[in-house]
Amino acid sequence: MELKRVVVTGLGALTPIGNTIPEFWDGLLNGVSGAAPITSFDTEKFKTKFACELKNFNPEDFMDKKEARKLDPFVQYAIASTEEAVRDGQFDFSTLDTNRIGVIWGSGIGGIKTFLDEMRNFFAGDGTPRINPFFIPKMIIDIVSGHISIKYGLRGPNFATVSACASSTNAMIDAFNYIRLDMADVFITGGSEAIINEAGIGGFNAMHALSTRNDDPQTASRPFDKDRDGFVAGEGAGTIILEELEHAKKRGAKIYAEIVGGGMSADANHITAPHPQGLGARMVMTNALRDAKLKTSDIDYINVHGTSTPLGDISETSAIVDLFGEDAYQLNISSTKSMTGHLLGAAGAVEAIAAILAVKNDIVPPTINHFTDDPAFDAKLNFTFNKAEKREVRAALSNTFGFGGHNASVIFKKYVD
Repeated sequence: MELKRVVVTGLGALTPIGNTIPEFWDGLLNGVSGAAPITSFDTEKFKTKFACELKNFNPEDFMDKKEARKLDPFVQYAIASTEEAVRDGQFDFSTLDTNRIGVIWGSGIGGIKTFLDEMRNFFAGDGTPRINPFFIPKMIIDIVSGHISIKYGLRGPNFATVSACASSTNAMIDAFNYIRLDMADVFITGGSEAIINEAGIGGFNAMHALSTRNDDPQTASRPFDKDRDGFVAGEGAGTIILEELEHAKKRGAKIYAEIVGGGMSADANHITAPHPQGLGARMVMTNALRDAKLKTSDIDYINVHGTSTPLGDISETSAIVDLFGEDAYQLNISSTKSMTGHLLGAAGAVEAIAAILAVKNDIVPPTINHFTDDPAFDAKLNFTFNKAEKREVRAALSNTFGFGGHNASVIFKKYVD
């Protein structure tokens, strides 16, 4: 069976550096940091007192107040970014076969704020389980894809993926495969996360995963810098609409790029630490290239996982050098987490959008906050430090790696009819 070609026809983003695709892209190209002191709760007794929160987001811009109260923030974020993507793709679902339009969504943690609030209320009471009837439907991860399908009347395949920080990349790969196997025409896919609360920050602090650079939050996310000390938590959502090529052409859709490959692997090493030699990272990129039928020399840009952790950054770059060989030195590499922070389950979608826009516009966003070279990294690699670079981007690869050793990579290339 001949596989269908799949293209990107709609994008939506809600991020700490911009609440729309144009704002997000402008923030990336200008090296804007989304990090600032946390405003959503009192951090006095917390080790980390800053994060990359959303700015000026009002859910009532996308739904009425009553509806917003029934939704956890991670669901609100998803609905907001999806509304932008649907509008961007100029979809009129009344004219399409909605039985062949599906939704696959990713999140690493889901409704943690709902869980925290409900348990706080319970334990403050007398032990009587006065539980909000919306508690479970607000919290579960798959509820996002349910809400999106209900809003737009989409009856195609509908589910959620959970693989920690690789969740939304796995969602994209699933959507890609369903379309190219002719099991659907269109998929709304992506991811969302809302973990900037006492449980999220406290939990990652307990693991010593977060930066504690409280004196200088804006420069705390320092991928590949000698003084990096952990990731900066972020929140938000990214939506990508994938569409079968002929279906897109028939309705005169705008095409950003073609998705040509997806790879998955496991480290099989440790629940949180990456494989020290980057074996899982090497394997997932190998699998993505094989799926895309591309050589290492065909890739011009890698949006790396690049979380700003001491071990993770080394493991990933070691894998790149090992796999790409001399071609590694022709690449641009950047970590947009230096600007957005780490959006966990939403990272794959948001960073894939950065890769798609790099392919579309032939500009590579930077890795900001680089101050001191680390001899652990090959000095010949181009990390696109501190300033965006114009170059031809024929194809871009985006990596995401999650706790549990889950690895996922996707490849986008310029669309040519």
